[in-house]
Amino acid sequence: MKKVLLFLLLISLVLSGCASQEKSLQGTWMLTGYGPEGATTPVVPDSQASIVFNDNGSLSGSSGCNGFGGEYTVEGDQIKFSGLVSTLMACEEPLMTQEGTVFKALNGTASYKIDGNTLTITKDGTALFFTAAEAGSNPK
Repeated sequence: MKKVLLFLLLISLVLSGCASQEKSLQGTWMLTGYGPEGATTPVVPDSQASIVFNDNGSLSGSSGCNGFGGEYTVEGDQIKFSGLVSTLMACEEPLMTQEGTVFKALNGTASYKIDGNTLTITKDGTALFFTAAEAGSNPK
């Protein structure tokens, strides 16, 4: 199961490199920070945490520790995550804290905003900050 999810993640990352990033949620976004609004924690260095939104309503990504996948729908400035599954590796701190915050924000419905090349997903006072990946980049 873990190998299948990682293979799907890799395929999604390769295919999403060609997607348009112009004010669109679709494409690859690299996590840059997370935490309570106003008290952002920088992403764990070299963790390559990311999320890929596909045009068919599926998503995949990495918390920096575990890979994940699922589905999403958008209505206005709200994004609803459903059917999320992930690998179950244990990692050292601070990766586990980063992962916990990522999965907490990607559970159910959250609000989102795209400002230039920055995506912010906010749920219950916790925010995830992403930057659009450059075309042709290949996160781990």
